[in-house]
This record gives sequence, structure tokens and C-alpha cells, in this order.
Amino acid sequence: MSERWDVVIAGAGIHGAGIAQAAAAAGHSVLVLERTAIAAGSSSRSSKLIHGGLRYLESGQLQLVHESLRERALMLRLAPELVRLQTFYIPVYRRTRRRPWQLRIGLALYAALAGLDRSAHFGTVPRSRWGELDGLELNGLETVFWYHDAQTDDALLTAAVMRSAQSLGARLELPAELLGATLGDAAVWVRYRSEGREQQCQARVLVNAAGPWAGTLARCIEPAVAVPALELVQGTHLELPEVLQAGVYYLESPRDGRAIFVMPWHGRTLVGTTEVHFSGEPAACTPGRHEVHYLLGVLSHYFPRWRDSRGVQVCNAFSGLRVLPGGSGHAFHRSRETLLCTDRPQRPRLLSVYGGKLTTWRAVAARALRRIAASLPVRPALARTDRLPLR
Repeated sequence: MSERWDVVIAGAGIHGAGIAQAAAAAGHSVLVLERTAIAAGSSSRSSKLIHGGLRYLESGQLQLVHESLRERALMLRLAPELVRLQTFYIPVYRRTRRRPWQLRIGLALYAALAGLDRSAHFGTVPRSRWGELDGLELNGLETVFWYHDAQTDDALLTAAVMRSAQSLGARLELPAELLGATLGDAAVWVRYRSEGREQQCQARVLVNAAGPWAGTLARCIEPAVAVPALELVQGTHLELPEVLQAGVYYLESPRDGRAIFVMPWHGRTLVGTTEVHFSGEPAACTPGRHEVHYLLGVLSHYFPRWRDSRGVQVCNAFSGLRVLPGGSGHAFHRSRETLLCTDRPQRPRLLSVYGGKLTTWRAVAARALRRIAASLPVRPALARTDRLPLR
């Protein structure tokens, strides 16, 4: 006889782990199927930031920024070993597109949405201290703003969330590859391969949290379910051997105005990210030469010590994939809202998670659980995720 679960989750990235934690905390039986490793995909290839998304204010995504800042405050409290506040610097030059008055208004709104606590403070760096900013280019520099956001190790954070889920009773099968699923009237029959053999289990709800593979996995469901128009966008980061001392730099690409972060990371300097349309098998996502050139160009534009490209040593380069809603225009201006799609509006049997941000994983998991609550039995809750420490 096949095992029965309240929730079966495909994928152990940050959203799969988060939904596993939320469902287990609500008292449900949870099985997580992961093909390779925890945080093996996009959840270990992000910009390593827990942030409100200052730049999202430009596109009017106030709700996303407010939610992100609320979650940032929670993570600073619940995971102090994993999420730490950092000072961010925004240099403004004569040719910078965003003028000082615009940035001041944006930072003031950012602070208001953060609740005006210590993490919301911002200001400008006195000219007398510009020489302390890691050799930042001073020619044409008009002002330097500072503010706070947080940094994390994305892979360790995901692993901590999964351990939390397991401590609440969730089971992780790894490696385990989901082969397909059949939607019944009140349950889902799930087929997967584990320990070298094909197995089957029954779930009240199947959660598709496969990240860049979510669209492909959704097409393995019978009967067929609708898959929204999606776009995969590749983001590349570079690691350099030198380390920054002052903090994180939020820079404007002189070529196209995109936001680029240059930040200290495990004794090195991390530079990213790009946004390039990707097609093909997600596992084949690798940094392109043009992306490396683009990022080094931004770096050398702001830091003279990296201007001799022959002397720049890149220790490592990695790429991750974002899932964005399909649409026209540049990906940089596209919405970062997470799409939660069900097979039917009432008593869903399938929930697919498309896109999302590392910062809002817990809030997304809470929304996901509310979307599938009608399909699950009422059970005694074990914990609240907004009170569970992560170590």
C-alpha cells in the first residue's frame, strides 16, 4: 500500500523548504522530494541579500517592498547567525541617471516602509570620509548615500529552513526524482524514483516548487494543467580575491542604468548580477563571456584598481535562473511578485510556485498554505513560522 501524505513538495529550494516548514508547523504530514541537493539550483546562486528591494520603488511595487522589509526584520530576529545587517553605499556622480533628490526621496520612503527602526536609518557620507570607501572613484563624485539592508548565505539559510521543517516532522527524500502525477477528484497520485526504484504515494495536495524546472514539471501532470507564460532570466555573479572593507556598493551600470551590487563575501568580493534571457535546460546555465565582460566593466568604472583587465583575477563565476512572468520589455523592469497557480480555484490538488525572491520565502509559504488550506484537514498546529528560530 502506498504512503499517504497531506502535502508532497517537489523541490528543496528556498520555497520548497519554506512551504514544508509552514505545512509541518500547521500539523500536516509533509514529504519533500529533491532530485539533487538542498538549494542546488537558484537558491544557492542568488545575490545573497535579504533586502526590501529599493529599486522596486521605481516601478511602484510598494506592496512587495513593504512585505520584503517586514520579512527582513523577521529574519534579522529569527536567524541572527545567518542574516546580518550591512551598510550599503550609493555613489552619485555628475552622469548618474538617478539624481540625489530622487534617491533621497526613495530612501525616505524606504525608511517609512521599514517602520523607521534602526535598520531604516540612512544619510550621506561626509566628503572627508570618501577616502575610506575601498578606493571608490572620486572624480566627478557628487555625494554618497548610505543605508542598511541585510546579507545572508542563501544555501545555509535554505538548509536551516529545511532542518526546521524536519524538526516539525517533515520527511525529506534525497535523491528523489518526481516522474509524474495524476490528479484525482480528492487526491493526487505521485510517482517518483528513489533508491533506484520507482515508487508511488498519495497526497491531498502536490506542491510544485521546482524553481526553473517548475514549468517543465507542471507539464508532467495528468490531466494537463494550465501553465502561465514564463521567462527564464539568467543572472551571473563573479567572485574576486580582494575583499571590500566598508560594506556593500549599490552601483548604476553606466551602460544601461541597471543596479549592480559589489559586496564582501566570505573573504572575497562578489559582483552581480546580469539579466539575460535564457532558453534550454536549466542545468546548462553557465556564465557567458559577455556577462563577465559586462560586470568587470561596471566594476572598473567605479574602482580604479580594477581597471587593468589583464590584472583582474576572477576566482569563480556562477549563474542562477529567475522565473519571471512573460511579457514585453526588459527583465529589469518586470514584476518580482511570486505567482501561485492552482489547478482549480476550489479545493486545489496542485499548487505551482513560479518566481519569487529569497527575502520573501516565509511570506510566500504562508500564502501558499492559505491557498491550499481548503484541501487539507484541520490539525493541531505545532508552531508559528514567524516565531521559529533558524540556526
